[in-house]
Amino acid sequence: MRPGPRRTPTEVTMTAPKTHAPVAKPAPVPAKKVPANSNKKHEFKTNDHVVYPTHGVGKVSGIEEKEVAGSRLELFIIDFEKDKMTLRVPTLKAKAVGMRKLSSPEVVGNALNTLKGRARIKRTMWSRRAQEYEAKINSGDLIAVAEVVRDLYRSERQPEQSYSERQLFEQALERMAREIAAVKKIDDDMAIKEVEAFLAKNAHRNTKPEEGVPAEEAA
Repeated sequence: MRPGPRRTPTEVTMTAPKTHAPVAKPAPVPAKKVPANSNKKHEFKTNDHVVYPTHGVGKVSGIEEKEVAGSRLELFIIDFEKDKMTLRVPTLKAKAVGMRKLSSPEVVGNALNTLKGRARIKRTMWSRRAQEYEAKINSGDLIAVAEVVRDLYRSERQPEQSYSERQLFEQALERMAREIAAVKKIDDDMAIKEVEAFLAKNAHRNTKPEEGVPAEEAA
């Protein structure tokens, strides 16, 4: 009688009694894309532009369901094209983290009017003021961002800024301009030029030097 085929150790293990078989790990469940015409109602929809506090303006490219810790979680997929970044935010926590729709044209107008005001610079160390400016920039509030632009703006006739001041100014200017561009449906660069022209024409600066620690003393 011809002997049967010789089994490899792997095959033996697979045919052994169930009590001795290793427990197989379940295969990961792939993310499921929710159709754009889903009946579920969300405040934010696919292709909507939204503002995420710490990243600024992004676009909802879709909604997906993914299994996390044994539970199905629904997520907004937000693309930030300029930063080449994608963020996934649970739909149930979007408002809690400060995600919002674009500002209305009225709010944009109020933000521009904020730039007309006189700069308000506290007499505190630059390191503390810098933290306050960063908090405003990442607040998701367009008016607060405009306040940073107003306070850190320097015209050509004024003394040059320190490196850290200039960085924060440019960050606030870009954040503000991106939202204005999305609201007006214009190019980002065009929006930056509009804000800069508005500043040059309307901004009022304090003529007296700030008392206390010089702005050059960065953290």
